[in-house]
Amino acid sequence: MTIFRVSNVFRLDRNILLHKTAYSLASAAPSRNYATTGNNSARKNIVYVDGVRTPFLMSGTDYTKLMPHELATQALMSLQRKTKIPKEVIDYIVYGTVIQEVKTANVAREAAMGAGYSNKTPAHTVTMACISSNVAMTTGIGLIESGVYDVVVAGGVEFMSDVPIRHSRSLRSIMLKASKSKSLGQTLSLLASIRPNHFVPDLPSVAEFSSGETMGHSGDRLASAFGISRAEQDEYAMRSHKLAQKAQQEGNLSDLVPFKVPNVTKIVDRDNGIRVSSPENLAKLKPAFVKPYGSITAANASYLTDGASAGLIMTEEKAKQLGLTPKAYLRKFTYVSQDPVDQLLLGPAYAIPKVLELSKLSLNDIGVWEIHEAFAAQILANLKALDSDWFCQTYLKRSSKFGIPDLKKWNAWGGSLSIGHPFAATGIRLATHTANRMIKEDQQFGIIAACAAGGQGVGMIMERHPDAKL
Repeated sequence: MTIFRVSNVFRLDRNILLHKTAYSLASAAPSRNYATTGNNSARKNIVYVDGVRTPFLMSGTDYTKLMPHELATQALMSLQRKTKIPKEVIDYIVYGTVIQEVKTANVAREAAMGAGYSNKTPAHTVTMACISSNVAMTTGIGLIESGVYDVVVAGGVEFMSDVPIRHSRSLRSIMLKASKSKSLGQTLSLLASIRPNHFVPDLPSVAEFSSGETMGHSGDRLASAFGISRAEQDEYAMRSHKLAQKAQQEGNLSDLVPFKVPNVTKIVDRDNGIRVSSPENLAKLKPAFVKPYGSITAANASYLTDGASAGLIMTEEKAKQLGLTPKAYLRKFTYVSQDPVDQLLLGPAYAIPKVLELSKLSLNDIGVWEIHEAFAAQILANLKALDSDWFCQTYLKRSSKFGIPDLKKWNAWGGSLSIGHPFAATGIRLATHTANRMIKEDQQFGIIAACAAGGQGVGMIMERHPDAKL
């Protein structure tokens, strides 16, 4: 059995996926100046100069005593050092985050101040689950396209080692009332109403608010619907870790910038979740979500990760003025949305055909594929959906199946399963890996796609800049 047999009989329980599907579209501009498609040359070319990230670490390891804005600050400082761009040139900063630290609600602003940017440099924070730094990038594209700014830094940060845990809502209500009481008697009366069950904490959960279901449960159901075996999932997970290990050993993960964490002796200089195991060891793991019958385990799912990233985008004209050599053009993008229960993780299957259609490109035009790996089952389900006549005809309104890419071009340096997935930071990692791979592998076009909570997803096209270099 092999993960590459995605064109096998499509074993989809249609009753599971018979929900109305809808998608919404946003693109950077009606037409942008593609060198290959002859679009309106009056449109601005927006370029991706470069991107960086902190090492991605499993939560609860070397970043434990930090705060999210400190990781974002490190990414901003590393980007400035790598590109050598003066801070004064940066017009705007946009950062994505998912689980916010309440003390630094606008983490973009706090990180910018911590990195030494002028207090005159505006910054704001966005959120769209696992594609939050994609939103940061496209927000920057919009600001540049509209002519408001020329240079924007986009990034993302996630810190799962310390998430906000609240008192229960009932206890919060009592405490708020007590803070407003007008007499000692009222205060004591309210405090006397507190019961032991009031102290049960309100824990954050990586679950859908609308359904109460975790992504892992959705992933297990999707695996069952698409007939994806445990062995296929484990094989794909091993592939991700092996490719990431190889990329790490060969120095291809050059977007990573070492970090001297305060009060930690060693310098953190690599992602610490890359672990190549054997099929036998993977097979021993028990299901993590649907017990005892599920197929998603700790090994074939992405893990809770701490990390931050930052990318520099601007007009091509501005890059020339500053003497910078961009790595890629940022071309078309689209956001999609569908049923958050049964199609929660199928964002790439909807986004990839749509963004290619917008770009007037075909599947075979894409030389680099960087697709977010939430679960091995999610990746395999999206591949099977794209290779299914029934799915593509029913949900994508295509005459036939879309097909699947050459998987040698797919996440060739590993992915979120191995490198790690700090929710809001992954989008920039995908963009930087796409740009670097296009240069290294001599490819013209690359695609980024990812699923996100809420049944949403993103697709983005990048094109190698003619002057690009590593």
